[in-house]
Amino acid sequence: MSELFEALGREAGVRALVDTFYDLMDTLPEAAGIRALHPADLSGSREKLYLFLVGWTGGPMLYVERYGHPRLRARHLPFPIGDAEAEAWMLCMTEALDECVPDDRLRDELGRAFRRIAGHMRNR
Repeated sequence: MSELFEALGREAGVRALVDTFYDLMDTLPEAAGIRALHPADLSGSREKLYLFLVGWTGGPMLYVERYGHPRLRARHLPFPIGDAEAEAWMLCMTEALDECVPDDRLRDELGRAFRRIAGHMRNR
């Protein structure tokens, strides 16, 4: 297991981050645009992000075992993701990190990595 996965609190920490992220997406008015790109029931989205982040942070490769290579950009191409959507996603993730990751250095490291990923998902 990687230090990042351990520092996040393993599966429970990743689950808390994902749940907080989607709770924020579901409630923040600034996230309405990105929320509209998701299904009404977020349980599938929650589970996929959880599985992905467990492996991405250095834990078991749960997403790959279930769905194969993540191909993040390809999987997101059907959805119109521009600057506004990437920023709304980042707003939710930044607030989730603030709530769930007490270590400043770890929170900053993850924030920078997520910002790169959010930028990479832009397709409009």
